[in-house]
Amino acid sequence: METPSDQDAMQVALEWAQKGMNTTTPNPRVGCVIVQQGKIIGVGHTQPAGQAHAEVQALRNASSQQIEVRGATAYVTLEPCSHFGRTPPCADALIASGIARVVVAILDPNPLVSGRGVARLRAAGITVDCPVLEQQAHEINIGFFQRMQTGKPWVRMKAAASLDGKTALLNGQSQWITSAQARADGHHWRARACAILTGIGTILEDDPQLTVRALTVTRQPLRVIVDSTLQTPVQAKALVGGALIVHAMAPDQDSVSQLRQAQLRAAGAELLYLPDPHGKVDLAALMLELGRREINELHVEAGAKLNSSLIRAGCVDELLLYVAPCLLGEARSLFSLPALTDLSKQTRCYFHEVQQIGPDLRLLVRFHPTTIK
Repeated sequence: METPSDQDAMQVALEWAQKGMNTTTPNPRVGCVIVQQGKIIGVGHTQPAGQAHAEVQALRNASSQQIEVRGATAYVTLEPCSHFGRTPPCADALIASGIARVVVAILDPNPLVSGRGVARLRAAGITVDCPVLEQQAHEINIGFFQRMQTGKPWVRMKAAASLDGKTALLNGQSQWITSAQARADGHHWRARACAILTGIGTILEDDPQLTVRALTVTRQPLRVIVDSTLQTPVQAKALVGGALIVHAMAPDQDSVSQLRQAQLRAAGAELLYLPDPHGKVDLAALMLELGRREINELHVEAGAKLNSSLIRAGCVDELLLYVAPCLLGEARSLFSLPALTDLSKQTRCYFHEVQQIGPDLRLLVRFHPTTIK
């Protein structure tokens, strides 16, 4: 039975899960704490893919202190795995350790695991209680849950705007509408993403690097460029270190197209041909392809045109908006959505979180209420 102390211990486990926010992809971020007689004796979080999971790290942590875990309780933010993947089953490690009770925040959505880890523990005589702080555990791994349940990543669209919803002056000047604090905060959201997506318009106008620079990271997200007609310059900064260019030009269209594709590949790009019936990139198919590539969270930083196309295609789950306390008047807007003739056709959103970052506001806005399936 869940107790207030269970919630306190699980909260600590969730804090440990956060330590893997930028490193565990494509695996979920998981934390584990081991408690004996009200005292934490082991802690750990999932390491980069192929390395130890949270449960094993916590057991090792206790062992390094020469502390016996037999009879203790383990608090885990996601159901312990029960299958051989890149590492052996964590459920087996807990069973072998002599742990007496396991408290699980939420069941694993992976069909290879879901419910099987808990069943394996119970079959071994271990008491299992679940769920505890389920909603918080879901939020930490919202992209992993999305990919496992829909085959697509969680798509977060980032933008910075004035109070009147403008992102740049009519002449294109946009640096800077929001503060240095907001820009640094945006890099933390880049760091947690598995991939960063932009469009050819942004590449041609701003030549962005699409990298994490405001904090030290051990990996950079995959860079994805939506470029229907392969206009990306071979010297584009986003190609340094490799990028995925998604296009709609047939590989054997003509000699000019073939030469262009060869040049981009030589510059470090991988080309993905995903056309829709109108000669544009099939955005819905792209989301499924990124899910197939184990992208949990996709971070979008694009212009009004691609932003609107993604929204109209139903590809966006969340808006990450930084709003500065200023007015720009007639200027470029966040989106270029078509005019409505009736308010009943408006796109309704939901404020998930509002926080002040320096002088600006950071809004997390979702298109649908987040539910745990």
